[in-house]
Amino acid sequence: MSVLGIDQITYAADDLAVCRTFFQDWGLVLKSEATDQLVFECLNGCKVVVAALDKPGLPAGMEEGPTLREVVWGVESDADLARYAAAIARDPGFVDGEADGARRIGCIDPNGLAVRLQVSRKHAVEVDCGAMNTWNAKPRINQAAPVYDHATPIEVGHVVFFVSDVKATSAFYSDRFGFVASDSYPNRGAFMRCAPEGGHHDLFLLQLPSGKRGLNHVAFTVRDIHEVFGGGLHFSRKGWETQLGPGRHPVSSAYFWYFKNPAGGLIEYYADEDQLTAEWQPREFEPGPTVFAEWAVDGGLDGHTRRQKNAEGPKGAFLTEKK
Repeated sequence: MSVLGIDQITYAADDLAVCRTFFQDWGLVLKSEATDQLVFECLNGCKVVVAALDKPGLPAGMEEGPTLREVVWGVESDADLARYAAAIARDPGFVDGEADGARRIGCIDPNGLAVRLQVSRKHAVEVDCGAMNTWNAKPRINQAAPVYDHATPIEVGHVVFFVSDVKATSAFYSDRFGFVASDSYPNRGAFMRCAPEGGHHDLFLLQLPSGKRGLNHVAFTVRDIHEVFGGGLHFSRKGWETQLGPGRHPVSSAYFWYFKNPAGGLIEYYADEDQLTAEWQPREFEPGPTVFAEWAVDGGLDGHTRRQKNAEGPKGAFLTEKK
C-alpha cells in the first residue's frame, strides 16, 4: 500500500481571466470553466483547479492571497483508501465524503494544508522522449533529438511548501501515508517520496528561520531536458516572467525552469530527476546556492533571441564567425 502521486491540486486566485491564459500557455487543457472556477488537465489526467478566492467551500489557506489550498493524492484501490481513512480519522479537519462522484478522504496537515486522498483517476500515457547519447550508451541512432515549440506537461510531479515545523510535518506524511525520506537539510528541509521506489521527491518541506508558512512552488513533469527548454522559451515568448532558469539541481539531478505564477508561488517545468529504490540512503546537505543549483540562468532566456534576457540578439552570421 502506497500513495501513487498527486492526482489534483486546487489554487485559490484573485484573477481567473489571467490564470486562464497563464495555464493554457503553460500547456494545460482547459476542461471546464465557470464564473468561480477553472479546471485544467495534464496529459495523464492529473487535474489543476483554479478557484476564486471567495468561492464557497474552499479549504482555508496557509497564507493570505493567491496560493495552493488543497493537494489530492491518488491511491490504487478502495481498500487503500479505507486504510488511510482509519489512519487519519482523528486528525484535525477529517473528512470522508464524495467529490466529483467518488469517495475522497482527508484532513489538515500540521502546516495547515488541506490534504485529500482518492482512488487515482490518472491514466498511463506513452510519450516519445529524447534519448540521451553518452559515452557508454548511445540509444539515439540515426535520429535527431527533439525540439519542442511548447511544453505539454505530463503531470504535477511535486509540490514544495514553506513549513513552520519541518520535523512535525514530515513525520505526519511518513506516519500517516508512508512517505519515505530521500534527502534532507538537517532541521531545515525534507525531500520525501510517496513510496520506496520512485522519483526523487513528490514533496519538499522547507523551514525558514522566520517560520513562514505557504506555497513555494508546484512542479510539472515534462518529457526531457529539451521540453524544459522548449517549454520555457515558449512561455517566455508569451510574456510570462522567469524567476530562475533554466538550470540544474544537484540534489535531484533534475533540469528546471521556474516562472512566477499569478495563482500563487512559483511554477516549474522539470525533467530527468533521480529514480530511487528502497536501497537508497538519504543524504544530508547544508543549504546554499550551489546546493540548490549546479548552474542556472538568472532571469531566464528570451524566447525570441534564444539568449539570456536583455542580451544582444543574433546578427545573422554564424556564432563562431570571427570579425
